[in-house]
Amino acid sequence: MYGVYLTQYDGKILGPIAKVLGYILNGIFIVIEKIGIPNIALAIILFTIVIYLLLMPLTIKQQKFSKLSAKMNPEIQAIQAKYKGKKDQASMAAMNEETQAVYKKYGVSPSGSCVQLIIQMPILFALYRVIYNVPAYVGSVKEAFIPFVNEFITKAGALDFIRNSENFAVAVQFEKQFENEAYKLGADNSYVVNMFIDILNRATTTEWANISTKYPDLATLCTSTYETVNRYNNFFGLNIANSPKFYISDWWSNSGSIALAIGAILIPLLSAFTQWFNTKLMPQADTGNDDKANAMAASMKSMNIMMPIMSLVFVYSLPIGMGIYWIAGAIVRSVQQVFINKHIDKMDIDSIVAKNTEKLEKQIEKKSGVTGAALNSAARMSTRTITEKSHTQTATNAEKEAAAKKAEEFYNKGYKPGSLAAKANMVRKYNEKNNK
Repeated sequence: MYGVYLTQYDGKILGPIAKVLGYILNGIFIVIEKIGIPNIALAIILFTIVIYLLLMPLTIKQQKFSKLSAKMNPEIQAIQAKYKGKKDQASMAAMNEETQAVYKKYGVSPSGSCVQLIIQMPILFALYRVIYNVPAYVGSVKEAFIPFVNEFITKAGALDFIRNSENFAVAVQFEKQFENEAYKLGADNSYVVNMFIDILNRATTTEWANISTKYPDLATLCTSTYETVNRYNNFFGLNIANSPKFYISDWWSNSGSIALAIGAILIPLLSAFTQWFNTKLMPQADTGNDDKANAMAASMKSMNIMMPIMSLVFVYSLPIGMGIYWIAGAIVRSVQQVFINKHIDKMDIDSIVAKNTEKLEKQIEKKSGVTGAALNSAARMSTRTITEKSHTQTATNAEKEAAAKKAEEFYNKGYKPGSLAAKANMVRKYNEKNNK
């Protein structure tokens, strides 16, 4: 297997995910092709909607975790304050036990938010590979290139021509593939065909025109192929294989349309705006006095500022197709977030805590073999025993006090209670009684 971009990515983790996503994108394109609108930009938008809908359960779970975390943070912070400065093993174990009890009470895991992100990240990375390399996963798009490429690779100097970065700027990205031994006519024709399609898929309008100029006998086939591909790539008059930078440069050199330049520059601007708007809809956690949480919140705030700026810069230089994906993704996430926020706001935290407590009790019953009813009965029995003992002890003490009072009256008869004479008489009578 060669490292050709057109060949579907075969990484151990992202490869299988990319293939599944590729099947989805190809299926969407087939459907819209059958209804007469074979358009990659539309397929990307629909594809993005489908993917984010599939990821919605994970998104809701992550948002639910954030909501519950905000509610339980004061309890966690109280536990941390209780054991602050205590580094002995017993204190650390006690703090961990109490903290775990709070997490169980709210039905969340300390790594709950991370798990959702870990699941989503490979999907999003694989998604990027599919969007960036559509012909590798959408058969109809690849087939549009085949007749022209089969003719193009047979022309003298075609390999050097397409490898030259002055003719095709994107060729620089394929330098390692050019050095491969398989990159020779006759050695592996499929490798060469894939290489040409990779570059032509990212070629600008001007670069396609360069082919017709260099090889006039291919001009007709080149033009018809470009028109087919351009029809697939058309997005309100813009070719999604071109970058906004290309349209701005083209207009600046007085050879392009100002309308297309304005339309192109709107792509990175919309991408930055939708990314920013999406961050504003995200719920903000109440970190309280937790220094660690505050530091993480500050880092997240910086990230929320940087992401729209990065989006603006990247989308300006990348093909418009990637910009469409970023914009569509941000819009879908924003719509999702509105509904998720409503769902989360209606969430009854107390009811969730009660259910989690009941669930925890059942788990304890299952492990210990003692039912909740038995535990309650034992608790009542223990309480009754303590009460009875208390009553018995109270009765015994009362009897002792009564006997002492009666003895005192006997020994102090005829004397003023509490007087020195009464006490002396009490001692005398006690001695006489015990000396008999």
